[in-house]
Amino acid sequence: MAEDGEEKLLATVQHIVQTLGSSDTMTEDILKVFSNYDGRLSLDKLYAARTAAAAAAASGGGGGGGGGGVVGERSMTTSPPLPPPPAAVSAAGPRPPITSMERTVRALDRQISQFVAMDRLIWADSADADAFLEAVDDLIGTVQELDAAGTNRALLDRADELLSRCMARLEDEFRALIERPDDAAPVVPGGFGSDGSDDDDDFGGGDGYGDEPIPIAKPVTDYDVVIDALSPGSIANVHQIARRMVDAGFGRECAEAYAAARRSFVDESVARLGVRSRTAEEVHASPWEELEFDIARWIPAFNMVFRILIPSERRLCDRVFDGLAPFGDLAFIAAVRTQALQLISFGDAISSSSRAPERLFRVVDMYEAVRDILPDLDPVFSDPYSAALRAEVSAMCNTLGSSIKSIFMELENLIRRDPARVAAQGGVIHPITRYVMNYLRAACGSRQTLEEVMEGDFGANGGAPVAVDPDRPTSSLAVHIAWIMDVLQKNLETKSKIYRDPSLASIFLMNNGKYIIQKVNDSELGVLLGDEWIKQMTTRVRRWSMDYQRTTWGKVTSVLQTGSPGMGGLPAKAMLQKLRMFNTYFGEIYAAQSEWVIADDQLRVDIRAAVEETVMPVYASLIAKLKSSPETGRDLFIKYTPEDVVAHIQHLFEGAAK
Repeated sequence: MAEDGEEKLLATVQHIVQTLGSSDTMTEDILKVFSNYDGRLSLDKLYAARTAAAAAAASGGGGGGGGGGVVGERSMTTSPPLPPPPAAVSAAGPRPPITSMERTVRALDRQISQFVAMDRLIWADSADADAFLEAVDDLIGTVQELDAAGTNRALLDRADELLSRCMARLEDEFRALIERPDDAAPVVPGGFGSDGSDDDDDFGGGDGYGDEPIPIAKPVTDYDVVIDALSPGSIANVHQIARRMVDAGFGRECAEAYAAARRSFVDESVARLGVRSRTAEEVHASPWEELEFDIARWIPAFNMVFRILIPSERRLCDRVFDGLAPFGDLAFIAAVRTQALQLISFGDAISSSSRAPERLFRVVDMYEAVRDILPDLDPVFSDPYSAALRAEVSAMCNTLGSSIKSIFMELENLIRRDPARVAAQGGVIHPITRYVMNYLRAACGSRQTLEEVMEGDFGANGGAPVAVDPDRPTSSLAVHIAWIMDVLQKNLETKSKIYRDPSLASIFLMNNGKYIIQKVNDSELGVLLGDEWIKQMTTRVRRWSMDYQRTTWGKVTSVLQTGSPGMGGLPAKAMLQKLRMFNTYFGEIYAAQSEWVIADDQLRVDIRAAVEETVMPVYASLIAKLKSSPETGRDLFIKYTPEDVVAHIQHLFEGAAK
């Protein structure tokens, strides 16, 4: 009875198959559904029943008449014979192409669907990973074979749909292995990048990091570092996946998945460096003190990103996509571009902000950081996809260089705009002189960079020093500094006219001129301006000294003149009048000029000595003549003895120190 029931069941199934199965593909699909539904309906039994039914129908159609032949003919026409079971095909010799492909696709579908449906990483089990990759390889080969044959579009579409599901799962595995490499099973020796030996040299295993990803914690000063974010085993795993995805025509999707997985690491690394994203408008609106702080963080972050992080990403990407160009290049630039552009945009914003002179030194620091790194970027950004980013860095270097040039030139405008309203008390060194000279002296600390910028070769030498001939101060920087000095000198001469006393104006010019010479001699300004310029400036100071002596002491010495030797001398009364005039003049000069200041000690000594040499001979002669004159007698009153005059002269130009 059980056997009769099973025969009836098989007959019923066979009838359903004959009724619904309009093609070989649909027939086998229906048989597969029944075999999965009931264990008694195995494919072998169904194939056997289907073959027996077909044979009976053929026999009846051949020996009977009328109606039997018609029924048999209809059944054969409307229900094509089932394809033989897979085992029978392989035993029978070469398989028919289309039917064989259909079975292959179905078998791969069953196998791959099991892996795709897993709720854990396939790579958590190395055996599963190997089996899955083998099935993927078979599927890729099948799709290529179907595409080349071009005779069964429906089956090709079905295989493509299976391939898409397979690639989606591979992409998930790919990202997980990059983001969570510890979740994967150890790779057996002999995989990608492994010959069964220790590959520490190739993958940085000698750094002692093992399989752990290495996060960036803080900026460093030693940039000779490589970050091995994945172990050799993890790289082998993701490379195997990448190769399958590229072979299947999903290379761009693989690159995007890689970039998405690595981008989070890059973003976090840059965030740890303390660099925040800011728009150009925010930068322009920020106070300089705040921007100085941001620049102080930007420079080490820029070096960290472009010297360590990005080259390490390039190294990792080249290993993951080894032999899979150009998808490795696409993945690399997509992973690092956002954070690289964030750093570049800050540099561009600083370049386009205020040209205030005090910003020069921080902008020079930024320029030097970018310029020095440009040669190292060539091997990192050598492919066509990342060359544009290298060009962005180079363009930022140019804009920073142009900004430096503009800021340096703005110093001229600062000097010109400094008003000549209030005279510096006592003829002291003017604040604008101190500011400009200290500014230029500090700027010479970056002389090579300024030479490069003024010549317009922004980073063209890749950080190589610009040749400077110290005996020929004719570079663009030297000419520009000489021009600034000329502008400063004219400004000081304008300010000297504020003084009502020409003598004090001369003291003012002497003080400032001597200060300028000192600053030039004590720095590389002397090299840039040259000995001839220093000689000319020294001559000016000497001329102002002579102007001072003429305007201050000229009338004093003229009063003291008593006539030429050999001629009749002045009467005593006239000489007494001259003495009284001298006392008045000298007292006024001393009262005023003891409050004046000559800042340079040597200049002060020289001026006093020159005054003493001018005044004392004629004054001593007058006193001697008065003492020897019988008309003056013993009632001669001398307010200032020659010794007193010398002592008073030695107290001139001390200002508040008197």
